Amino acid sequence: MSRNQELELRIDSLAYGGNGVARLNGFVVFVRRALPGDTVRARITKVKRSHAEAVSLEVVEAGAERVQAPCEHYPACGGCKFQDLAYEAQLEAKGRQVADALARIGGLRDAPLEEPVPAESLFGYRNKLEYSFTSGEDGLGLGFHRAGRWDEVLDVRRCWLTTDLGNAIREAVKGWARAEGLPAYDQEAQEGYLRHLVVREGRNTGQALVVLVTAPGDLQGVEALVESLRRFPEVRSVHWAVNDTPAEVTNLPTDLLWGEEAIEEQILGLRFRLRPNAFMQTNTAMCEVLYGLAAEYAGLTGDETVYDLYCGTGTIGLTLARRALTVWGIESSEESVACAVENAELNGLPNAAFFAGDVAADLEELRERAGPPDVVVVDPPRAGLSGKALRRIGELGAPRLVYVSCNPTTLAGNAKELVGDFGYRLERGRAVDMFPHTPHVETVALFTRA
Repeated sequence: MSRNQELELRIDSLAYGGNGVARLNGFVVFVRRALPGDTVRARITKVKRSHAEAVSLEVVEAGAERVQAPCEHYPACGGCKFQDLAYEAQLEAKGRQVADALARIGGLRDAPLEEPVPAESLFGYRNKLEYSFTSGEDGLGLGFHRAGRWDEVLDVRRCWLTTDLGNAIREAVKGWARAEGLPAYDQEAQEGYLRHLVVREGRNTGQALVVLVTAPGDLQGVEALVESLRRFPEVRSVHWAVNDTPAEVTNLPTDLLWGEEAIEEQILGLRFRLRPNAFMQTNTAMCEVLYGLAAEYAGLTGDETVYDLYCGTGTIGLTLARRALTVWGIESSEESVACAVENAELNGLPNAAFFAGDVAADLEELRERAGPPDVVVVDPPRAGLSGKALRRIGELGAPRLVYVSCNPTTLAGNAKELVGDFGYRLERGRAVDMFPHTPHVETVALFTRA
């Protein structure tokens, strides 16, 4: 097998990340843009000792699970990978990827996994989207990066992952920008003005927040922008952020142009304040399912001390506080901690306390202050628990450890150490599909220790 060689391959399954998996005389080939059951003509792009990589050039024979993608921008848009794969096959693949990671990386064969939880809605489920401005033949556009391209943005007319309101807000901002004659920022040339648009919705409250991100310079047409957004009664907050770096980021300090500083969302009967940079799971309905599952695994009776590590704005910890004696949260972002404290007060939960700190460095101090935990809940970033943080958590020896993961490969690596080095046992686990048509999958796992 050599680079640029073209082969006909039969796709057996999906790997984590979304590539099709084929085998040629037992040798694994990962194929982009190929689905299970397909027979494709593929070009080899890379050959390694353990596997090869390829890209599908043509579907010779479509698999039975291929369906018609409804979005006019598919597959050019990089937002969705699997609109043309039947949902049942998507869900099965995600559950299998969690099991495979635990077996292959974690050494936990026959892990006690329950059936994956399907998404309640296949489309229109996202409560937050970030768009990029672009200049095209038809004038200024607003949309998403083309699949696999950092330097090309596709102007979007309708995104199936947001609501009618989200689409309408985007089109209103696009119309305002065109009327003002403002140029889009060119990432390659690093010149221009309009960079990003962020739209957040409180799906259970009907409130929306909008952030416009620009390069440095005076914002002309502010009154017209606000007027174009105020015609949506759901919009309660309009912000402006300036990005003076080459990096494409939206998590920036903002100036309030109009309305309230924050909007509210409701999760499992609790109120949460959402500022422009506050973290919230982007699928509200499935967030409630995820947190409900975490609470079930925690098995609280009302007498427990709970540590909520990587607590963000306190969403998980506060949903548990109603059933616990005390909840103690640690989060590195001071802004998120401020939101968590505010949310605890908002919901009348004085038994929840949150602190800015580093899990690896500050866990021992928390233990001295709060006493040993009965339950530890962790919701780490995609990279999982770092070596030092994992050791500190393992040394706590909490009887129950609930791990909420957004990456099955790092969950599996952490599970291997929790079981092998700290005497834990994986008692239960379940995948939760919060992001249909994408490779992403959340998992809740319960580790117990006698």
